[in-house]
This record gives sequence, C-alpha cells and structure tokens, in this order.
Amino acid sequence: MNKSELVKSLAEKAGITQKDAAKSLEAITGTIQQALAKGDKVQIIGFGSFEVRDRKERKVISPATGQEITVPATKVPAFKPGKSLKEAVALPKTGKAAAPAKGAKKSAAKKKK
Repeated sequence: MNKSELVKSLAEKAGITQKDAAKSLEAITGTIQQALAKGDKVQIIGFGSFEVRDRKERKVISPATGQEITVPATKVPAFKPGKSLKEAVALPKTGKAAAPAKGAKKSAAKKKK
C-alpha cells in the first residue's frame, strides 16, 4: 500500500474527503517526526511506539574497495510494534507442525549415526 492508497482507505473508513484524509496523514507523520527529532518517544497504545535509538560507531568493509571504513555514531528512528499489531499480523495457526529450526536436520542426522 502506497501513500495515495492509504489516504483513500483513510477517507473511506473515516467518512471524510481524500483531501482531509491527506491533511490528517501529513499532520500525523509530521508530528511524529518532530517529536522524534526532539528525542521524544511516541506511543500509540495497541499499535506501537516510535523512538530514537543510538547507533554506536562501527567498522565496515567497503565492497567496492575492500578497505575498512569507520561509520560514525548516529541516532536512528525505530518502531516497536504493540501487542495488537503483532497479533493482527501473525499467521493463523493451521494445526500443522512448525517447520524445524535451521540446522535441525543436520543435528538429527548426526544423532542417528
């Protein structure tokens, strides 16, 4: 779903015009952005929370040159989904056995030998 599809869906569900829905979406995203820029945390109960996290300085290897580069410390936005959102997204249980974890076949084969 892109922005225009989201605006259209918001307008239909809220019973407002698409123009008003677009303004509302811009106001919401702008407000969240401003709060995060100030270092505040934004919580929407049931949906999730937006926060700013510190990323430490780290060393990486440039794939183009193969040289080691130091990436400076920075702040990054992060989203942590709430319980309701996690449950809404989770796959429904079908009663089938869960897929084995990575490497489970190899360790089971070693035990048989």
